[in-house]
Amino acid sequence: MNALMKHAWLRATVGALSGLVLLWGVMQVYASGQTLLAVVLLACSALALWTYTSPRTGALRYVLPGIATALLFVIFPMVYTLSLGFTNYSMRNLLDFERAREVLLEERLVLPDTERSFSLHPVGAQVQIRLAATSTEPALESAPLTLSGSAVRPELVEGLGFDKLSPNGAVKVLLQEASNTPPTAALPLSEVVKQLDALRPLKLTTPSNQTLSLIKLREFAQTNSLYQTEPDGTLKDTLTGTRYAPNPDTGFFTSAEGERLQPGYRVNVGWAHYARLVQDERFREPFFSVFVWTVVFSGLTVVFATALGLFLAVLLNWEPLEAKGLYRVVLFLPYAVPGFISILIFKGLFNQNLGEINLILNALFGIKPAWFSDPLLAKTMLLIVNVWLGFPYMMVLCTGLIKAIPSDLYEASAVAGAGPWMNFHRITLPLILKPLTPLLISAFAFNFNNFVLISLLTNGRPDQLDATTPAGTTDILVSYTWRIAFQDSGQQFGLASAISTVIFLLVAAVTLVQMKFTKINDAPAR
Repeated sequence: MNALMKHAWLRATVGALSGLVLLWGVMQVYASGQTLLAVVLLACSALALWTYTSPRTGALRYVLPGIATALLFVIFPMVYTLSLGFTNYSMRNLLDFERAREVLLEERLVLPDTERSFSLHPVGAQVQIRLAATSTEPALESAPLTLSGSAVRPELVEGLGFDKLSPNGAVKVLLQEASNTPPTAALPLSEVVKQLDALRPLKLTTPSNQTLSLIKLREFAQTNSLYQTEPDGTLKDTLTGTRYAPNPDTGFFTSAEGERLQPGYRVNVGWAHYARLVQDERFREPFFSVFVWTVVFSGLTVVFATALGLFLAVLLNWEPLEAKGLYRVVLFLPYAVPGFISILIFKGLFNQNLGEINLILNALFGIKPAWFSDPLLAKTMLLIVNVWLGFPYMMVLCTGLIKAIPSDLYEASAVAGAGPWMNFHRITLPLILKPLTPLLISAFAFNFNNFVLISLLTNGRPDQLDATTPAGTTDILVSYTWRIAFQDSGQQFGLASAISTVIFLLVAAVTLVQMKFTKINDAPAR
């Protein structure tokens, strides 16, 4: 009885301590601004604590790691991508509202004729700042400062020539008229660079009551805020007096004339990205053409690779054929070589002027096809390369399935006088088609998202010249999404996330339709 009580007490103690540690980790993630990730971690932590402290969980203890992994690395990225599709997240709208407002308020305007070059002069263990003379004011210098590599040490800024640290962290340094001769030689630029972090918070106050801040690697100047906050929450341009109000629809501070301030901030745009796919004709046309080519590319690749692989598998299963093992090894080599190497080799082979393929065609027929600039030829080239990369896999699969067919069937067929075509049509194809179908569906899904081939061989080019987003005639949906997210001038991450969601739904729908059509989920007859 005592042992059971000690065990229960130990389990409760370990569970409580683990819960505190996990809760602390979740709070740290939440404090960093990752609310969705914090919720997922909290759910996983609560499930883990309940599973490993409750005596009634049973087998759940063994499958929980797999469930947690799926939640973190499958479900969470999907939900996060889906959520981004409802925002205007882009390179121009990276920040949240408060941070974007702070960045705008931190912008400074250099007042004309206040720039002064400076130099640093070592004075023992300290450093003295000397500002060059201007046409109206003499050279100035500070009292010796103690600068560390990253900041001014607070205990050394309260003496002669210094003011206390201001509330925003700036250090006020009083300047006086410089002597004619500096105490020591100026430090080289490399040493000045090392002290930049310590020089940035300095506010140098001149005898004429100007406050100078570091603006360049070699200059201090008087600056004013470019924008200031008004009581109604708008930002006012201190030069022109223009007011900029936050626009919750666009995620920018916008003037009455429509002028926007950068950077913008993230806002929820609802179904705008999805509506754009349907309603915006300039966007709908390239998207639809890319989608159609993606389906055609994936379907034809599977058809041609499977047909070639099946033909070779049947041929290599022919009994009178000698050295079949050698042939199989040679035909499997395209699959054994890393795909990206084969793709780059083909890129050189298809070069219009120097590629071996065009050299042969030119010698035989006097033609040099423009494989990379003609849309139809570029698509043909992609299919040729992709079939070359995929047929060995299909050949191996079909070989294994053919080997599993009982030889008695072929013997009975031979007695009945059937030929090779009849054996293939009535025995081989029907018996391998059903177990091969799930693999064909997975191959279709793989080629639907075959980003590596498109990126390395054509990069989606030639481009569609009339498209409002970066779209190429050989782009498939995944490469099209990547170009919108990382190559477009606006880098529209929210739009790319919406397209990624559509791609996922399309692949899932096509897969379900194919599975239903082929009835591969039907239970075997008893």
